[in-house]
Amino acid sequence: MKAFRLLIGVSLIFLVQAIAWAQETRVVFKIENKGEFTISLNTKAAPKTCSHIINLVEQGFYNGLRFHRAEKKPKPFLVQVGDPASRNSDVSSDSHGGSGSGIAKEESGLQNELGAVGLASIPEEHILGDSQFYILLTPAKFLDGKYTVFGKVTSGMPVVQSIEKGDRIVSAKVIRGAG
Repeated sequence: MKAFRLLIGVSLIFLVQAIAWAQETRVVFKIENKGEFTISLNTKAAPKTCSHIINLVEQGFYNGLRFHRAEKKPKPFLVQVGDPASRNSDVSSDSHGGSGSGIAKEESGLQNELGAVGLASIPEEHILGDSQFYILLTPAKFLDGKYTVFGKVTSGMPVVQSIEKGDRIVSAKVIRGAG
């Protein structure tokens, strides 16, 4: 009887994990001349932010945008994208633009670790984000609680690490479920 209960318990654990995997939402970004990377969205920790980003991806907002920030010296820190003004080849100016549909900061409780994806906001305010997001190239605990972390790079981190200022997103697509 104990063995049967154990078997049922283990089976339930696998079932719950399978359901969670099937419900996972990811975004795949293809970067010109670099390759692809995938962000797994944490829709439970940051549901409004994830929904906002999913809507932008499905509208094609990120297609053609350029990474306007790539902080790599003195050591790798982050890359950032999401300003519609970056569609032109000049990414030299400070990029503060967005889609025009801002979203309030969510307290996701997720940490700013290697590969974390967070919603960028106006530096002085930290209360409203929009389409710009950063991807960390190193852990940055000092950012915890200041920005909404809503996802993590789960494949293609070498592609992310190779991104330079001006690199262009060819396409972004949402994938729901196992693939």
